[in-house]
Amino acid sequence: MQIPTLPVKDGNAVPMLGIGTGTAWYKDSPDDPLNPQLVELLKTALAQGYVHVDTADSYGTEREVGLAIQQSGIPRERLFITTKVQHGWENVAAALDASLEKLGLEYVDLYLLHNPYVIASNEGIQAAWKGLETVKAQGKARSIGISNFQRHHVEALLETCTIKPAMNQLEFHPYLQRANDFVPWMREHGIEVSSFKTLAPITVGKGGPLDELLPSLATKYEVAESVILLSWCIGQNIAPITTTSSQSRLCEYKAATRVVLEAADVEIISQAGLKHHFRWWGKNFFEPDDRS
Repeated sequence: MQIPTLPVKDGNAVPMLGIGTGTAWYKDSPDDPLNPQLVELLKTALAQGYVHVDTADSYGTEREVGLAIQQSGIPRERLFITTKVQHGWENVAAALDASLEKLGLEYVDLYLLHNPYVIASNEGIQAAWKGLETVKAQGKARSIGISNFQRHHVEALLETCTIKPAMNQLEFHPYLQRANDFVPWMREHGIEVSSFKTLAPITVGKGGPLDELLPSLATKYEVAESVILLSWCIGQNIAPITTTSSQSRLCEYKAATRVVLEAADVEIISQAGLKHHFRWWGKNFFEPDDRS
């Protein structure tokens, strides 16, 4: 399987489809016992040609990712590993060292400042970002970025940063396309976008206008509905991270890297999605109809 890549402004490139280790795999504590099912699923994904694995210190799954990498036998340089800092944002260098130890790696390909809402101030965000700039300069993170950042968080970061974020990973799907031209605005500032919960319209967010539309498009392209949603995302140069506990889903999702939706179908999905609003992550931080 050849996965296309999304070039980012620092000269690196991010695979356009990644396997996540949050949601179903999330642990209450990073010290909880290893999950052998996750290790096996990741090994299967890597054997099938997936190269991008996404984790975070707050997921508690970095040890499983490291073990899967080790047991896969795949050379490190062929893989793209993302992790994130949330718990350790006040000392990013130490947090990344701890993550690297769990991963069994000398560097990560992408390191994200995970959640601005755990940081009390813009000054805190700016200080944490300086920590990410430091670990990039040390070679411990090839690219650095952010996750779940709204525009005002990004604006605060841009006021003092030396290196701009390469990417913002955030919830993005037809029912949450981000209002006020947020995605184009980020791209104007050299920030690309990665998505999570891209499959929300057929998983946690059923009950909208896509319930009827997606089956017909799946029939037209002879793929699963999940592939339609992932392809919709990839076609807009947004790199989805998708999470599954089913090895059979891995084969299903791979089709998204080769199926190209017609422009008219992309627009039909987008317009249908705008008629309905659903947000999965961070509902406590937003008003009910806030689509930003």
